Amino acid sequence: MKTRTSILLYLFVLLLGSACSSGKFDHFVTRNGDQLMDGEKPLHFVSYNIPNLHYIEDQLPFEETNPWRLPNEFEIRDGLKAIAQANGKVTRIYVLSVRNLKEDSAIVRHVLAPGRFNEEAFVALDQVFKVANEEGVRVILPLVDNWKWWGGPAEYAAFRGKEADAFWTDPELIADFKKTVEFMVNRVNTLTGVPYKEDKALFGWETGNELGAPYSWAAEIAAYIKSLDQNHLVIEGRRSNKLDSLAVNDPNLDIMTTHHYQSANDALPIIESNLAMTKGKKPYFIGEIGLNTFAELKPIIDYTVDNKLAGVMLWSLRFRSRDGGFYNHTEWNGVMPCRWPGFAISNHPEENTLVSYLREKAFAINGEELTPIPAPGKPVILPIPSVYKISWQGSAGAVSYDIERQEEGKTEWSALATDISDAITVHRPLFADETAEPGKSYRYRVSAKNQTGKSDPSEASELVTMTDKMLIDDFTSGKKMNSCDTTVRFLVMKDLRKAKEDKGRIEGSDGSQISYRVAEPLKSITLDAFHPSDSSLCGIETSSDGTTWMSVKPVQTRFSAGKNEYGFFLPVRYQADLIGKGQRYVKIKLFGRVQPGHLELVY
Repeated sequence: MKTRTSILLYLFVLLLGSACSSGKFDHFVTRNGDQLMDGEKPLHFVSYNIPNLHYIEDQLPFEETNPWRLPNEFEIRDGLKAIAQANGKVTRIYVLSVRNLKEDSAIVRHVLAPGRFNEEAFVALDQVFKVANEEGVRVILPLVDNWKWWGGPAEYAAFRGKEADAFWTDPELIADFKKTVEFMVNRVNTLTGVPYKEDKALFGWETGNELGAPYSWAAEIAAYIKSLDQNHLVIEGRRSNKLDSLAVNDPNLDIMTTHHYQSANDALPIIESNLAMTKGKKPYFIGEIGLNTFAELKPIIDYTVDNKLAGVMLWSLRFRSRDGGFYNHTEWNGVMPCRWPGFAISNHPEENTLVSYLREKAFAINGEELTPIPAPGKPVILPIPSVYKISWQGSAGAVSYDIERQEEGKTEWSALATDISDAITVHRPLFADETAEPGKSYRYRVSAKNQTGKSDPSEASELVTMTDKMLIDDFTSGKKMNSCDTTVRFLVMKDLRKAKEDKGRIEGSDGSQISYRVAEPLKSITLDAFHPSDSSLCGIETSSDGTTWMSVKPVQTRFSAGKNEYGFFLPVRYQADLIGKGQRYVKIKLFGRVQPGHLELVY
């Protein structure tokens, strides 16, 4: 009976898969000479890399000690809807992560050991392909990284006690990597019942990301992929901005790609030479451009469209978090990723221009008429712990939100705030209701809007009772302060990655001071600050009259992420209970380049 039940369940999954798998695709991507084809129609794209679509490296709330996280369906769908609305047609994700034997075992990785894999991580990838079929976006999947961030050759080699360079030539290590390839190609999607090798949403297999591999390795791996999967194209994934004639003429390497982070003047002659080498032989696309000004990126985008390369992809696009707002990932040179549909925000002044231009060219490269971005769907209000901490899951294509409030016992809704962005605050609540009255209870709802239209309101929140008043300062300006020394500097882009993408911070000289005043006696202080060094410290004093001050010894909680590749500053939370002390003034002193990022005064 158990066996029969299992067989019936398996058949059900297969039937479900046949119903779900076709999605919006009728064909696998093929090639005809140097053209990519979708059936009888040429396929071109102007789009984005979404590196964390299947695996998030930017889960960076102040108190979180593990930045790695698997995405859920909301997040995956937000990313893929963005590509669909941008008419990108294709997106490229990052690689399969590989366990480092020295790292915390709590970190989720795809490859745990030779031939051993994390099922939970692959279910998240299953979700990517399920949603990709539904949204009509194809996905490029690079199989291994050259670099250390997510694990790659060095980690595969370490499983066998060997050096990283052996990965390219050692038969045992090549056999280990082939186990990963075999697992991937033959995997049956747990959500659709469709094997990856039969999924039309898979654009193609890329041998890896910017690999320092010899041609012999690329040729062997490409041939092995082809022996397992005759449906999908194989993309050459070695690191060079100049193509290799051996790869161009290899029958198992179907598509050529290069990455370009130079100036346009330096990049364009190389791209032109690459295009000449592939003409009549192989499709060629530019897999990564970015980390540069719009003026430097525009000529490369234009060249791609004017000369009908297979495509070009910007590095990178980041999607919304299930907890509200967007994930962010500031690059090594301070350049921030794009968010869809582009936002006019001072710390990313070219985002709107770049995102709009890419969409225009995504239509142009396919000879299609530019259409408006669709109006956004309704957002989802998240549980509200306090009237000062309101967040929601935003809507793909939304530029801003309107917030309404309903008082308990009443039927009408009143406008509370308009044109609120979810693209400014990272890992903090998106809105504070500073007009709520003590003792009253409220429901909240949110509507999304863009230039095309406005969504229906979200479902209403549960009732939230206004109890204590709060003064919340995210240190984006001095408006909420009572006083601020001239030595205090407001940080926007400095150390942004090290400070877990917290855009609102301050820094001063040793002994620099800021102060606050509230209308009634304080109940508690909570201060979140980043410590760049062991000498970093925040001193806290309080006063009842602003003249006589007493020192406070707060409880300090440290949220160390341990040794990590990004060199995160140590987050320290200072907390003090002041109930019954009659204090209404707070003074904060800064030492050792400490960087306060968030303050909550409850009174």
